[in-house]
Amino acid sequence: MKNQTTIAMKNIPKILTLLCVICLTNIAFAQKSSDGYNRNFKYGVGLNSGLPLNDPYDFIIGGDLRVQYNVSETYSLCLTAGYNNLFVKDEVDFGYIPIKIGYKTFIFKNEFYVMGEIGGAFSTTKTYDYNSMMFSPSIGYATKYVDISLRYEFLKDFPIIKDHEMDNGLANLMIRFAYGFDF
Repeated sequence: MKNQTTIAMKNIPKILTLLCVICLTNIAFAQKSSDGYNRNFKYGVGLNSGLPLNDPYDFIIGGDLRVQYNVSETYSLCLTAGYNNLFVKDEVDFGYIPIKIGYKTFIFKNEFYVMGEIGGAFSTTKTYDYNSMMFSPSIGYATKYVDISLRYEFLKDFPIIKDHEMDNGLANLMIRFAYGFDF
């Protein structure tokens, strides 16, 4: 069963890339709608930092790139990829590459938002070659150039220590500071 899960997880980047290419191609050919809103892309570069909520991890830091397609003034679709490093107590650090797709809804004068993302986390640590599904809801504040958010990130299959025994289900609480721009 674990071998099938590993094979499925290795195909997730290919599937997500294909879905994103199809969606973005469709979106690119339909830039204006009957409501007069000029749909556009926004790009962001972010720094992430936070606290893992499980042992044996101490701290997490990383960076990401995000492509956001504004469907309307209040709704956006997002594709985020980056790198995160977990600092581990008395052991080798643990790194992974998150790739997520998401949906963002702006509220309160189009500056505050809620967002949900789903995707995969791909281990870059040689001693741990498994991957995981990842879920991350977040809340944030965005202006034309600045995006600050707080997110909960859950990596279903990454190792933790629970009651002095190995288990799975890593949870992180992270803050993202990002610079956004149109291209």
